[in-house]
Amino acid sequence: MSLLAAALFTDRLVHLTTTDFVIIVFYFGLVLAIGFYLKGRSNTGEDFFMAGREMTAWIAGLSFLSANLGALELLGWAASSYQYGILAAHWYWIGAIPAMLFLALVMMPFYYISKTHSVPGYLKLRFGESSRALSAISFAFMTVLMSGINMYSMALVMRLILGWNINVSIWVSALTVAVYVTLGGLRSAIFNEVLQFILIWAGALLIPILGLIEVGGWRQLRDRVAQNASVEYTHMWSTLGSFTDNPMGIHWTGIVFGLGFVISFGYWTTDFLVVQRVLAAKDLRSAKMAPVIGAAFKMFVPLIVILPGLLGIALLPMKLLPESQAIATGGHSYNEVLPLMLARYCGPGLLGLGITALIAGFMSGMAGNVSAFSTVWTYDIYKAVFKKSATDEHYVSMGRWSTVIGVLVSIGTAYLVMSFASIMDYVQALFSFFIAPLFGTVVLGMLWKRATAAGGFWGLFAGTASSIGMWAWVKADPTALRYVALSPNAKDMAENMYRALWSWIVCVLVTVVVSYMTKPKPASELAGLVYGATEIPSEGDVPIYQRPAFWAVVVTIVFVILNIIFW
Repeated sequence: MSLLAAALFTDRLVHLTTTDFVIIVFYFGLVLAIGFYLKGRSNTGEDFFMAGREMTAWIAGLSFLSANLGALELLGWAASSYQYGILAAHWYWIGAIPAMLFLALVMMPFYYISKTHSVPGYLKLRFGESSRALSAISFAFMTVLMSGINMYSMALVMRLILGWNINVSIWVSALTVAVYVTLGGLRSAIFNEVLQFILIWAGALLIPILGLIEVGGWRQLRDRVAQNASVEYTHMWSTLGSFTDNPMGIHWTGIVFGLGFVISFGYWTTDFLVVQRVLAAKDLRSAKMAPVIGAAFKMFVPLIVILPGLLGIALLPMKLLPESQAIATGGHSYNEVLPLMLARYCGPGLLGLGITALIAGFMSGMAGNVSAFSTVWTYDIYKAVFKKSATDEHYVSMGRWSTVIGVLVSIGTAYLVMSFASIMDYVQALFSFFIAPLFGTVVLGMLWKRATAAGGFWGLFAGTASSIGMWAWVKADPTALRYVALSPNAKDMAENMYRALWSWIVCVLVTVVVSYMTKPKPASELAGLVYGATEIPSEGDVPIYQRPAFWAVVVTIVFVILNIIFW
């Protein structure tokens, strides 16, 4: 028995009470119950893969945001705010809000009107089978890697807080997600994501509230951060005039163009993980309103992820390290700042709620990636290549099996994360490989009628290959950083931003050149796919306060005010 205990448990920060265990077990039971309950409503392809396309704007919008509230948000950005300061908040504001509103007002009509099941499915309609195949394979590869991030992060928290062995933790989380997504498909994932959204906010708000009380408010927090790190850690824009004046080693051009344009627009408008939730909306107005609702909530997420990292700088007695150094020395890594703060503040009951919030976030991220992988694999790889004509029941069965396979592959990728300095360095590298060039292909396809099938394929291929090539170049020759990131002092995150920008430019240039060398489709074949060839339904009979464009303006005004306040 002692050998078994030694294998399953390690040193832990806190000891849970019976109340804490009851809260955590109740959550796992509720998640599985939802999956079993919805199994009977997920027997057709439309139900399993697209939740029947009957979600309201609020459910689709909260699910849209919650699918992104996994380890990427909770653990990863808390770690990045400890590593880079308040600069990490750019990923929530300029790195999210404009792109989410662009998706709602400009791109959503084409996704929704075309009735596609996926982003690769849209590329098939617009550019042909070769572009669909390339984007589907790239996306499937990326989703299992991203799912591994969530598994590793959840295991990290369970090891640190509960004392669970990291391998046991990975398997527990993976099997739970596999069961409820396999049973209920996208509908189960969406309903659990809304539940997880509520739990995340209820549990994660404990740290910023209690931390600000302890430190004495925002002004005192800024003073502590300046004392323990640097005054630059509390400024978002004023330090970006030079590569050497901020903790990230980045210039404002990297933030505005690399992040604010290429990375964010690529992620929020072409990453099927989040777009899939909006495609499940019941009508076009709901589909356009869902990203606007998500953007409104997104602006306030830094309260629960960026503030804990800054509070860690101000209050934690130890110095946190990059993941590889922490593993080598037995110290604590950047990625552990959020659970360390949770252990600092939460007692019985509150600790169970806080841990449940973290688990909910990680499982939300895993479920989002796994359900998106299942859809793309089934419709855009298996059906397109291996079995073009089969019954709807057969494709649903394949969707369930691919969910299980996706989870198993994700378990293997969970161990890759340990070699990166922080989770977000890993994530942004993946985005620069696959998402940045994909955005170039999709946006040209929607806005430019002259773009051809050959241009779409070769642009996407060249953009992806160039991004991976630049990454390999810097790994082989670190002095190449001065060319890729425009500065030899750039950190990993800055390199990712500029690499994404270059890959997008390569994609667009190649697409334009090849398109002018090849014959485009006639306008009659582009209806429902491209601006200028598609009739967008009018909202003239809808009151102004119910129009997505009106609320997009409101969100934009708040967005500008927040950036001025934290300049």
